Amino acid sequence: MRKDYYQVPYDSNFNDLESTHFDSSGLRDSDREADALINASWVHTFNSKLMLTISPLFHRNTTDYESAPNDYPTATSDHHSSTYAGGQVSFGANFVRNDLQLGLFGFHQNDDHRLGILFNCPTNGDPNFPGCDPMKSPFADSEPASGGLAAFFLDEKFKPFAWLTLSAGLRPTHFAGVESENAISPRFGATLTVPRLHWTFRAFYGHYYEAPPLLTASGPLEQLCVSNNCKFIPLHGERDEEHQFGVTIPFRGWTLDADTFRTRVRNFFDHNTIGESNLFFPLTIEKALIRGWELTLRSPRIAHRAQLHLAYSNQVAYGGGAITGGLTNFTTNLCDPNPGLCKLDHDQRNTLNVGADVSLPRRSYASANVYYGSGFSNAFPGQPHPGGYLPGHTTFDLSLGKDFGERVSASLNTLNAANRRIELDNSTTFGGFHWNNPREIFVELRYRFHY
Repeated sequence: MRKDYYQVPYDSNFNDLESTHFDSSGLRDSDREADALINASWVHTFNSKLMLTISPLFHRNTTDYESAPNDYPTATSDHHSSTYAGGQVSFGANFVRNDLQLGLFGFHQNDDHRLGILFNCPTNGDPNFPGCDPMKSPFADSEPASGGLAAFFLDEKFKPFAWLTLSAGLRPTHFAGVESENAISPRFGATLTVPRLHWTFRAFYGHYYEAPPLLTASGPLEQLCVSNNCKFIPLHGERDEEHQFGVTIPFRGWTLDADTFRTRVRNFFDHNTIGESNLFFPLTIEKALIRGWELTLRSPRIAHRAQLHLAYSNQVAYGGGAITGGLTNFTTNLCDPNPGLCKLDHDQRNTLNVGADVSLPRRSYASANVYYGSGFSNAFPGQPHPGGYLPGHTTFDLSLGKDFGERVSASLNTLNAANRRIELDNSTTFGGFHWNNPREIFVELRYRFHY
């Protein structure tokens, strides 16, 4: 189970760029979220080579967002609950050269979405809303929806030689919701280990399907959208085509891994708001391209105590074309006036993680990690940050822990120890201004059950 309460942060600097667009100094919005998850697995082994697993699941999720009642130009409430029931059945067969996995996965989902808006005029003389109407009627709506997904999967690994593994798979999927659709996702891969040198090369090509969120719009919600020059159109699933190439190189206890990938997307999922209502709804962008390369390095145990690790990623994310589903403002070219693709708001070119795990006396341990990001896309080049990206940023995490016997452990963890505030996104098109979390300190207790 999970239950969280978020107090939505506000901008205390009245002179920065964000406050000139919207003064949030008097706002104290809140977001309450809860999850309840039940799952179990029943496993039956017919013999040493054949195994059947049945795993039912139940999941309920609720999110309740409440604006301050004096928020302007709108005070928004957004209550959303989802209930899932389903499960997975899988069968595995392992032979000398073959490893076969096949099964079924499915669930049914019920959604309840209740929305409300109060229309307020600023009382502090904010010039950004000159056309405010204090007599506008409040908005309220309920949008229930239901749907389900069923998928069959088949994966086969074949090892003709000790140094070569070939894999192939297929995943047909049927989704039934507000719209119904089918997808077939093939996948192929190969792994080759060079004898004596022990370098391992790998390649993969595959298709993926992601079912759309349930989205309905009728009555007051549809009228609100029309009054803000937008419309709801059928929302379809995202379809990805991906290929990867990589190599793993061991050397005297060190392990270096490098890979490159390229993903082409149709119906790329994103979201947007209806006017200035703070009501967010999903949409799909006609096409997207995500490509990059990654490097990881892990050391052996140094002096029998410390292990170092490094991870670096260079990645770009582009999108473009028309809005093809969900909430649309009739845009036919997101990159207008330029044709083709343009940066998505979560495009960050360079990401680096460097850290260490250290074993201490008396069954204690410590870990530290330094994170660097080169900065996400800048929605306002030159205001106040120069160039097309936000400034780079660095954070530091630290953890201290201890084992008590074989089953119990405790740790004290600090995230963003220096409490550095980072603007991750200043795009007003998709989601507004976002900052990272402030310093977080928490205690973790673990108990290992014997099974």
